[in-house]
Amino acid sequence: MAERLNIEAKQGEHTPLFRALRAICLASAGLGGAVIFAASLSVTLSVVMRNLGVGGIRGDFELVELACAACASLFLPLCQFNKGHVMVDLFTLWLKPVTQRRFDGVWTLIFAACWAFLTWRIAMGLLEMHDYGDRTMLLRAPVWWVYLPALLGTGLSAIVAFLQGLTMVSSAFRGLEVR
Repeated sequence: MAERLNIEAKQGEHTPLFRALRAICLASAGLGGAVIFAASLSVTLSVVMRNLGVGGIRGDFELVELACAACASLFLPLCQFNKGHVMVDLFTLWLKPVTQRRFDGVWTLIFAACWAFLTWRIAMGLLEMHDYGDRTMLLRAPVWWVYLPALLGTGLSAIVAFLQGLTMVSSAFRGLEVR
């Protein structure tokens, strides 16, 4: 398994698609990390202000809720790109490496279909929340904003998984190799 991953890691590293997807996935994860970091700083500042008797930041807990809900899926594309999701190969270790790769490719394509389904359902949820006009209690921030980064993260994960699955299933798609 480790040898196979090392071989796959060297394939396609220099393709323009690989570089572009890697940059987009890193930017997505970086954006998610920056927002979560900013939320943690605001909570820290709010706690310090309360302890000093100045009063805290209004709606600090809502900021954390919104940041975590919005940014959780921004880390998923990088995880998919690096093949960091759990993979159980207990039953396929006896297969030839080519057969294992194709088998893994089929499951990666199924995973891509699941990501695409989630993206579609998040888009439907976004439209429904936008039409409903729901807002947070203290900050009065529209709740539908949370769906935008989730839509980006799951959609990008679907694209990455689809391209990975294609290259694993057939050698005709090796030019698209994303790792």
